[in-house]
Amino acid sequence: MSRKTFDKITSILGLMIALFLFLAGGLVQWGYTFADHAVSAQLSAQKIDFPALTHNAKESADVTAFFAAHGGKVLTTGKEAQMYADHYLGYHLSLMPTYAAASGKNMAAQAALKATPKDPAVQAAAVAAAGTVETVFKGTSLRGMLLNAYAFWQLGQIAMYSAIAAFAGGLLFLVLALMGFAHLRRVNAEEAI
Repeated sequence: MSRKTFDKITSILGLMIALFLFLAGGLVQWGYTFADHAVSAQLSAQKIDFPALTHNAKESADVTAFFAAHGGKVLTTGKEAQMYADHYLGYHLSLMPTYAAASGKNMAAQAALKATPKDPAVQAAAVAAAGTVETVFKGTSLRGMLLNAYAFWQLGQIAMYSAIAAFAGGLLFLVLALMGFAHLRRVNAEEAI
């Protein structure tokens, strides 16, 4: 094979790879933008105020600093959703029974209420058990939804870095292809590899 033909083939392939990487980078950048805006819009619409404190005396200093810096703001990013879900809701839910345990106690309290509907102590226990199961259910559900928002946002962050890598790779292959085309002019037609 002649050197000129080889340079032409590799330069064209390099140009095709560069175009593919630019196209892939654009699509992945679009995915990042979609994920970032969708999570921000959905979280903003919920108007969840980020607390300045978690009330967890055992949390690390970076968690305390994060809550202090974001306290009073409306939750809008995936990272804020993750911190709120894990360090605020997660901490407070850890002080309560699991949903399964709360539900079991609630069913037992409701059965006791049916057996003795006039007993004020049984009525109070049934109301308390129903309140606990409702609180645990809502807290666990909100925590799960916020962690889903965080996961979607995190995928967007990965897409952003992938787009940067694709654009950098595309630029590299474009430069190499252009250098190949420039080298093609200086090669003798009779030179072989």
